[in-house]
This record gives sequence, C-alpha cells and structure tokens, in this order.
Amino acid sequence: PAPDLIFQCNSRVLMLLGQLERLNREAMLADAEIGRQITAKILHLIQTQGEKSTKHILGYTMTIYLLEPFWKGQWENNSLQCVCVPGGGRRVGVFVSKGGTGILLQLVLSGSKESPPSEELMLQLHSLLAKVGPKDRKFGVKARLNGALNVTVNLLKQNLQNHKLLLPCLQVLRVYSSNSVNAVSLGKNGVLELMFKIIGPYSKKNTSLLKVSLDTLGALLKSKTNARRAVDRAHVPVLLYIYQDWHRNDTRHRHMLIRKGVLGCLKNITNIKLGRKAFIDADGMRILYNTSTECLPVRTLDPLINTSSLIMRKCFPKNRLPLPTIKSVFHHQLPHVPAGGPVAQLYNQPLGVDDVVDESDDNDDVETENDTENEEEDKDHHARNDDIETDINKLRPKETHSRPFEELKIYERFFLELSEDFQSGVTATPAAPKSQRPIIVPTAQALPPKYPTAAPLQEECHLAKGEQPHPEASPLAPAPTPAPVHTLDTINITKDHDGCCDHSQVRPQQPPLLAGGVAAQQGGGAEETLAEEWAEEEEGGEGAVLEVPDTALLLPLHDPDLYVEMVKSTRSVPQYSEVAYPDYFGHVAPTFREHILERVYGVQRTKIFQDIERLIHPNDILDKVVYDLDIQSCPVIDDGESLKFNSQFESGNLRKAIQARKFEYDLVLNSDINSNHYHQWFYFEVSGMRVGAPYRFNIINCEKSNSQFNYGMQVLMYSVQEAISGRPRWVRTGTDICYYKNHFSRSSIAAGGQKGKSYYTMTFSMTFNHKDDVCYFAYHYPYTYSTLKMHLQKLEALRTPQIYMRQDILCETLGGNSCPLLTITAMPESTSNDQICQFRNRPLVFLSSRVHPGETNASWVMKGTLEFLMGSSPLAHSLREAYIFKIVPMLNPDGVVNGNHRCSLSGEDLNRQWQSPSPELHPTIYHTKSLLQYLAAIQRAPLVFCDYHGHSRKKNVFMYGCSLKETVWQTNISATSCELHEDLGYRTLPKILSQMAPAFSMASCSFVVERSKEATARVVVWREIGVQRSYTMESTLCGCDQGKYKGLQIGTRELEEMGAQFCVALLRLKRLTSPLELRNHAHLLDVESDLIETRCKVSSLLEDEPQMIDLLNRNTHTHTHWLAVN
Repeated sequence: PAPDLIFQCNSRVLMLLGQLERLNREAMLADAEIGRQITAKILHLIQTQGEKSTKHILGYTMTIYLLEPFWKGQWENNSLQCVCVPGGGRRVGVFVSKGGTGILLQLVLSGSKESPPSEELMLQLHSLLAKVGPKDRKFGVKARLNGALNVTVNLLKQNLQNHKLLLPCLQVLRVYSSNSVNAVSLGKNGVLELMFKIIGPYSKKNTSLLKVSLDTLGALLKSKTNARRAVDRAHVPVLLYIYQDWHRNDTRHRHMLIRKGVLGCLKNITNIKLGRKAFIDADGMRILYNTSTECLPVRTLDPLINTSSLIMRKCFPKNRLPLPTIKSVFHHQLPHVPAGGPVAQLYNQPLGVDDVVDESDDNDDVETENDTENEEEDKDHHARNDDIETDINKLRPKETHSRPFEELKIYERFFLELSEDFQSGVTATPAAPKSQRPIIVPTAQALPPKYPTAAPLQEECHLAKGEQPHPEASPLAPAPTPAPVHTLDTINITKDHDGCCDHSQVRPQQPPLLAGGVAAQQGGGAEETLAEEWAEEEEGGEGAVLEVPDTALLLPLHDPDLYVEMVKSTRSVPQYSEVAYPDYFGHVAPTFREHILERVYGVQRTKIFQDIERLIHPNDILDKVVYDLDIQSCPVIDDGESLKFNSQFESGNLRKAIQARKFEYDLVLNSDINSNHYHQWFYFEVSGMRVGAPYRFNIINCEKSNSQFNYGMQVLMYSVQEAISGRPRWVRTGTDICYYKNHFSRSSIAAGGQKGKSYYTMTFSMTFNHKDDVCYFAYHYPYTYSTLKMHLQKLEALRTPQIYMRQDILCETLGGNSCPLLTITAMPESTSNDQICQFRNRPLVFLSSRVHPGETNASWVMKGTLEFLMGSSPLAHSLREAYIFKIVPMLNPDGVVNGNHRCSLSGEDLNRQWQSPSPELHPTIYHTKSLLQYLAAIQRAPLVFCDYHGHSRKKNVFMYGCSLKETVWQTNISATSCELHEDLGYRTLPKILSQMAPAFSMASCSFVVERSKEATARVVVWREIGVQRSYTMESTLCGCDQGKYKGLQIGTRELEEMGAQFCVALLRLKRLTSPLELRNHAHLLDVESDLIETRCKVSSLLEDEPQMIDLLNRNTHTHTHWLAVN
C-alpha cells in the first residue's frame, strides 16, 4: 500500500485500540458486543492492508488487551485471529515477555469448562500454543501448574479420529514433553499408548500427523521412566516392525522424516540398558544393519544411516578387552609405593577387579560422520576455559626459594663452565657402561625373497590345543641348531679413508645373524664367497645374507656398529635382546612430499558396519591369536597362514594380535608399566604378508576421544625390502584411516572413576608391495634411547677446539639407565680475564625434551637443535658465543626404552611431578629441577626455558607460555593494574619463530595458565624459578594447515628444521635484548644478512601476521629506542 494509505490505516487501528483499552478499564459485560465489533474491524484492517502496515503499532503487545478482560466474552475468535496474524520470532518473543503464554493457557482452561468445548476455539488456541511454546522456556511448567496439560491430554483422547484437531494438540504435546517432569506425568497418563495408537505401518494418508506423533513420542522417550515403560510394554519390536515396513514401502524416499522419527524413538529407548537388551532380543542389529546397507547407495539417506549406525554401536554388547588383565604385561618393582594416586590404587586393588565391564546408562552419544576438527577444538576450548587458574596468588612468582642453598651446592659440579679457568683442559665425557648380553639384529621374522630361505633362529611356537609349551621355547633363547646364537660383537664393517663404507667386510668369527636367520653383510667383493661358505656350513640353517644399505653419507650421525654398542648398555624391563631393523640401519627422510590424507566420505561408517557384521555373522570370524606377550614363553604363534608380529625390541609396543578375518587383525597395545592405561604409542613388526592382499589393522584399545587420524594423519611404515633396495626410510602409509568409539568397555578404575566409557579403534588398511617383506609400523617416527646415545657420541666427535661441549650423567633412572646432561657453548677466544669473565657471564638457555615417551617428534626437534649447536656455520658460532646451553635431551629414558606412551617406570606422568618430585620415584625431574633451583639461588636463572613436546590433536608447531595478564583476562578475576604489571617479553620468542619457522603458528600459541598444568615444567619454572620466558614447544604429530607446509604431513626433516630454527630465533632474541653487545662483533654482519635472508624466505607465508616490530615495541622499555632505529 501507498504510504498515505498505511498512515490512514495505522491511525484507524490506533483509534480502535484506544477504544478497546477504555473497555478494558471499564470491564463492563454490557460492552461485550462493542468489543466484538471493534476487534472485527481491527481484523479486517490487518487482513486488507497487510502486516507491514501495522507491525510498528500493533505487534503482539496490544493483543493482550484483546484477550485479558474478555475470557468469557463472545468475541475471542476475532482476537485469536488477530494474534494469528503472521509474525516473526521477535514478535512471538515480545508476546511471551508480556505474559501472552499465561493468557492463552488460561483460555484453554476456561474453554475446556464449556460443554462441549468449542472445537474451533481449541483448534486456534493449540495452534497458537504450538507457535508460542518453543519461545517460552517455562512453557511446560506453566502448562502443568495451570492445568492446561491435562486439558490437552483429555482433548487428545477424545479426538483420536478428528485429525484436524489432533494435529495442533500433538504439536503442543511435543512442546510439553520437552520438560522432563511433564514427560513422566504424560507417560503415567497413558500418552505413550496413545502415540502407538496413532503411529503405524506404511500409509500415504495423514503423514504430517504421523510425523508429529513420532516427534512427540521421541520427546517422551527421552525420559528413562518412559523408556522403561516402552520396553515393559514390548514397544521396541513394534517400532522395529514399523521402521522395516516404511523402509520397504517408501521406495521413492518421500517420507524420510517419518523413518528418521522412528529411529529417533529407538535411539532414545536404547539410552537405557533395558532398551539395549530389548533391541538386541528383537533382532534390531540385523534389521538396522540390513536396512542401512540398502540405503548406502542413496546419499540423501545418510541421516538414516548415521542414526542407525549410532544405535547399533550403542547396542553392540559391551565386552572387556581380550586380555587377562589391563595392567601392563611387564612389571617393575618400585622402591616404595606412593601414598596415594593411581599407582597406589593399582598396587592395592584386589586381583580380578581391574577390568570390569561397565554397562551403565551414562553413555555419551558417539560421534557421527559429520564431526569436524573445529568442533573438537571448540570442545577443547570450553574445557580449557573451565580449567583456567583463578587464584591470583598462584599466578604470582614465589618470593622465597623452597630449598636451602646448602642442599643445592652439590649441583655446582654440573656448572663447571661458571668457574672454568681453562688452564687444565675440559673434563672428558664419561664412557657408558657395557653389557655382555647377546644382541640379535634385526628382528626379521621372515626373509626377503631374493635370498635363500634359512631355518628360523627360534623354535616354532605353534601349540596344539591343550599342549604345554616346552620350557626351552623362549623368544630370547636359540633353537637347538648346530650353530650358537650369533651376537653383534661379530659385526665389523670397515670404512675407507673418506669415512664411507667400502662395501667389504672382514670375516668375523661367526656370521652376524638377523633374528630370522639372515646374516648381515655389506654386500660385494671377495667376501661374497665367505657368505657362500657360511651358507654351506649352515646348510639348512642360518645361511641367508642381507645387504646393509650404505647410508653413511646421508646419515652422518648414524653408525650401525655404534648403535649396537649403545644397545648393549641400555637396560629394559623385558630385557630385550633384539634390535629393530629401522633403528639399526637408520632413516633417511624421503625427498617427496607426503600430503595430509583426504578422508574418504563414509569410511568410518563402512568400518563400523564391518564391525557390526561380526555380531550378526559370528561364524565368519576366526578369532585366532597370533601374537601374545602374556604368553611369555612363546608370544609368536606361527601356523604359516597368518601374519607374524613382533614388538620385543627397544621402544616396541604391541601386546596382542588376533586374526579376525583372513586379512583383518585386531591389535591390542600394552599399558605403560605400573599403569593400566595410556594406550597410544605403537611400534611393531609384521612379516609373512601376501602381495596385493587388502589387509586391515585395528588397534582396539585407544583412549583419547579423538585423534588426528580422523583428519589426515597416516601411520608410519618401514619396509626392509625397500631399505635393502636403497630406500631406508619411514613413509606415511595406510588408507581408509579413521578413529572411532568401539564396544570394548573401559574399566572405571582405568578411566579415572568415570563410568560408561569405551575404548576407541584406530583402523587403517593397506596392501604390501613385496612378498615376504619385513615391515615395521609406528605411531610416529621412532627415536630410541640408544639412538640418542649414539647421536650424542657422534656429535661429540664433531667437537672442534672452538666448541665447549661437556656431557655429564645427571642421574640414574629407576630402570638403571643414565640421564645425560649436555653443556654447549663457545670456548673463550683466550684465557685472558676479560674473555673468561665474558664466558662465565653468558646468559643460560635451558632445554629439555622427551618427558613423554610417545612424543618422539620432540626428540627429532631436539636432534635438529643439537646438530645446529654443534655446527660450523657462522650462526651456530654466534649462538654459542651468545649463550650457555644446558640440555637434558631425554627426561624419561625408561619410558622410551620400554615402549611407554606417557609414564616412567613409576607409572606416573613425569610432567605432572614438577611441584614436588620424589628423588626415588622421579629422579630425572627431581635433579633437573634442582639444577634450575641452583641457578636461581646463585642469581643465574635461565633467560629461556623450553621443554619440547609433541601434540596429538592439533596441527603445526606452537608454544605454550605463562602470562599473569592473559590468564586473568580469560577469567572474572578483579585485579588492579598494578597487580597485573607484567613485561610482555614472553611473547617475543614465539613471535620471532612465527616469522622464521614455516611450521610455527603464532595463532595456535597460548599463554594462559591452567589448573591442570600447575605441576608441569613450564608453569613451575615460571613460578618457582622466576623464568619469564618459560615455554612448552609442541610439535604436531600430523602436519600443518598454514604456511609453506600447508596440507603436508610433518616429517623428520621438518622437525629437525624446527629445532634449528629455534636456535636461530634465540640468536635473534639476543640481538633484541642485548643489541649493543652483539654489534661490537664485526662477523655478525654475516649473521644479520643470513637472518634477513631467512626472514625473506618466509615473509610471504606470514601476511596475516602483524609485523614483529609491533610486538617488540611493547617489550622491555629499555630497548624502545633501539627497536625504533631498527
């Protein structure tokens, strides 16, 4: 309408509303007819002029005047029609806020007292309530207290055949049922039975009514009381029959919402244990499995498939893991048991109660195919917000030291550089102790096809049913063959003058053997004849020869002979005597890119359906154990038809392998020693495979609720055949990878007291390219304790007269392994007092790594740092001149050696022990903290402390730091500005890294202190030692989603590069904090140009980041002028 007509219409409506208001005040029954006439005129104006003409003056607010004084008048219908004028959610909200809901419910109650009630009035009232109810949070309570709830139920019972009135009544009932008390009350009043009278088999009639009925029934069944009532009245088979019938007849899929409504009812019933049992008894698994399988080709039916999948997974009978106990298969006796905590609980619990199947009703809805990584991060973000420290006293540094200096003086011997006069030379590194036990390498359980077959080294362990193993049948003992066990003492690979292998071998006393009977040889020359002679001597025995790949040029820090020497002094709880092939011969990073795997649509659903098939067709399942560490005398069970598994080597973790189908295996990981959980790290060997066969591997006892395996991460594989062909490397592999909740129940004891928790399955498929290959699979790139010792010894050999490097033994671990402590800096240019003084007064940087054994990427980053520090580049030389580095490269050697994921031999997470570490149970943490306390006591606290870690659920590399201000900003703490005074220098180093390191993401960094992290290294060093720049640097296990490496999985090359870039960032930090001191050195001009070049290379990757100068201008006030100049 034209503006002038709208104005005239609005004026008339205002005039009529004014008349109604006067009638409202007078409230005289004689004016009822006048009221009816006025409302009729208003309705006519609204209908003829449209909503737009009156929306600014009428709304729902004035309607109150039409309804309130005339509940028993003759003109309610006109008023209701005015209310029924179309309006958006905002106008409904206004109506609710003005009390409109109560008036409508009162009208329902008063209208029900008429005999008979006006059908037209009830129809319009319930239509209005269906619109208004969802907008009123107290709608259900108001209806129950008002009595309208019973009115609607009675109306429903009396009008089951009146579909016109039935529909709005059901719509209102659906809203009523959202209130749990109402739902129980409605169930007692027989509404469940009413719903089952309305719903039924396939019909083309009244489909809208059926849809609303199912929605109402679904809302009622959210109540456990109603769900039990439905089970008792045998409604579960009825629902399954109805679903089957609609599935069979709805061939054109026009009524998907009705089918989904039936599934919604089943979903709610099966939230209780009785419902799940009734579903199984009614053959629900088979019915939903068959109907879902038939729906798979139609993409639009995915909602039905996903809901069916969720119901089936929920109803899959809960089982315990196929283990005698969930405690670790290995045990280490502690010097004393802690007074409290999970370890004490583990030691004190009775036998047989550690793994009880729990089928409580506290089942979380399992994740669906539509779960996204961002949603998972949002959950993590909310959890972190609840975890933020709110006690401001715990966010301030401690004023006094917790230990007297007399106690700390014993640590002076680890800081010789602070008193070194360089008159008598630098202290040499102590030699590692040696062991004489035999070492077998590698653990090949099968032979490459290009070599003649040799007899197995150890006795076959396949036992007939009921047969007892022979006492001598042990994986660590040789079979009764003519030749004795050959140890690696016999290996002697000679080097030429250039330091490379000369492809010849001096004949040892015995040929070195692989565990599968393969002799190690450096292939070629006259010594091939020797190998043939050995083969003839050992006819029918260990005569096969395996070539050693030449990796000396590509891996300058790797030496197989040296590695074996290191293994001999490594102590493990299982007393490993085998060496894994990848650790022995090393890993050369591939030159090709490994992209983050794009997830195939529906892969998780497919894997789940294959799992459900096991329940439906149990006769198809082999359920054959092929590897079992719980049978200590004979873990490998070889029948010649199945894959062979092994994990009995350093850092190995695989407890049990069960062949489920011909090419499918369920794998169970071992708990951390002295623990009953922490299943994530795996490292095992597979052999005896067939080329081209579609193998599927399921790791069935994972614990975390989500994993990067759902977002493109692949497992790592090392092929012996590829290695001897000149490609010794770990590669990302596997297809159809996903991670999902399974039907194995987690004991509440292992789940921190939480009930109803399940384990998760990580599954992947792959085909092997080489017949009878020996392949190794790992969670991430393995880096063993023996590898560290080898690298440290090789690094020490690189030391030049200009490098000060000292290796001390900080302490001995619970398992008897030594924890190395490194000191690296530059030698003083002379022994003059000035140079010695400058040397001693260099700021300290304290680095640590690998407190969590499963985070092997932390060791690769540390390797990059150490190689850079010992390098010969001008940057490395300047960095050594700038700082004294104190480095503990492996805080948890025992956990690494024994294949743990999180804990040490004490069964505890060492990175939660920093507040009060025990010298007996946590020696590495106790003594590392003592070093820092000593430095604080002599006023030499480190400038930077950084603990290297790996992150399993996020991408990129990033840092966690500590900030009082940023923590307070995330909470409701009220604090004055003086209380929050804080130098922003803690942000400088991460910011530098974001501009230098392609894998580093500033956006992922956080400087908030959480309660759950108060006992971590980062927080304790910040609060107790007073180190402002105290960090945890997290490296992804998956890959990057930003920068140069966006879309790529991370490898050892990128991780080592990150370690080197961290060093460069420290040099840049030195320039920013001590500019004048460094500018006195002319050779730093080269360093500066190198830095500029480095920054230019990554500048294009950081367009979304602010310039570093913006941050640094907010840094320490003393450098403001210098920063402006630069």
